[in-house]
Amino acid sequence: MTSQDFINLEDKHGAHNYHPLPVVLAKGEGCKVWDAEGKEYYDFLSAYSAVNQGHCHPKIIDALVDQARVLTLTSRAFYNDQLGPYEKYITEFFGYDKILPMNSGAEADETALKLARRWGYDKKGVPENQAKIVVCEGNFHGRTITIISMSTDPDSFKGFGPYTPGFEVVPYNDLPALEKALEDPNVVGFLVEPIQGEAGVYVPDDGYLKKAYDVCKSKNVLFIADEVQTGIARTGKMLACDHEGVRPDVLILGKALSGGVLPVSAVLADDDIMLVIKPGEHGSTFGGNPMACRVAMAALEVVKEENLAEKSEKLGEIFRAELEKIDNDMIELVRGKGLLNAIVIKPKNGKEAWDVCVKMAENGLLAKPTHGHIIRFAPPLVITEEQIHECITIIKKSLDEISAE
Repeated sequence: MTSQDFINLEDKHGAHNYHPLPVVLAKGEGCKVWDAEGKEYYDFLSAYSAVNQGHCHPKIIDALVDQARVLTLTSRAFYNDQLGPYEKYITEFFGYDKILPMNSGAEADETALKLARRWGYDKKGVPENQAKIVVCEGNFHGRTITIISMSTDPDSFKGFGPYTPGFEVVPYNDLPALEKALEDPNVVGFLVEPIQGEAGVYVPDDGYLKKAYDVCKSKNVLFIADEVQTGIARTGKMLACDHEGVRPDVLILGKALSGGVLPVSAVLADDDIMLVIKPGEHGSTFGGNPMACRVAMAALEVVKEENLAEKSEKLGEIFRAELEKIDNDMIELVRGKGLLNAIVIKPKNGKEAWDVCVKMAENGLLAKPTHGHIIRFAPPLVITEEQIHECITIIKKSLDEISAE
């Protein structure tokens, strides 16, 4: 079958809820992928930062296969011999008392919302059904009804009402607006992405996260960090919050927690917060399954053993510096941290970010536009400095070719 055959199958039999680039991937290794015809590409999306450790990392795949041959799922009706060791490993790794394991990032965000509300009622004394959670404009925390209820992106929320109440939206990177919102005694949490990924790698001002955290502490409000996309070494630190020395009250992880091998997410918090949830009040059939536990431990070990956070920081600086050198008036702005970066595209001759991405794919590099005018660049963290320079050449060539059309 050809790539077009596979595209036709998806178009006929699958829901039309995505608009992919016309590339059909059939193999991945490290920072590269190959299509159905065998053409090689650099992957500069990393499955939205789920593949930080590189495609099909041998250590992670070995953990998956070994566990798959023994025991895959028990549900949480029983104990299993992998969950306890994993819980010990990840809580010590990130420095929290407890973990609540889930599968997808959206599930982890929902879990954090429930934790914050229950904590607000049990610990802060907020009147029943009056808890509020403050979120930011431009946020992306998932696609559930409750999560889209806090979205400001019409593509996410339009036509899916009625919406879940209990959220107040403030501008991102606006400390006075946050301070004003936290004056409400019924606010129980502030949910924030340290860097807004889907919004186009929007990096807040230096000091914003720390000041926001301090304001939360002064108002007895939980600081909840959604690090599903920014965590696990992507931004040059193990967590993006680490850049400002902020330890979230509730930490949300996903994506690269499994190295892109299967859905694994987690919510971490200390006992005072986590233990407000009692048996039967929250859970997941697949959350904490033996395969997920083995894979997540291996994925975190790879990050530490291969110094991927330090590598991301160094290569990110090189990448942004080289992007800044590209002399092309389609590049309006370069921004990012570590190996989570983006360029803002200025349309030219009717050509936009999508056209640039199609041209880059023709030249052997895969990236995807967001919000029509922004291209995110997030390669697997195992990429080498030599490969970074090769990719810069591809990006420059693609922009030049589009500009000349």
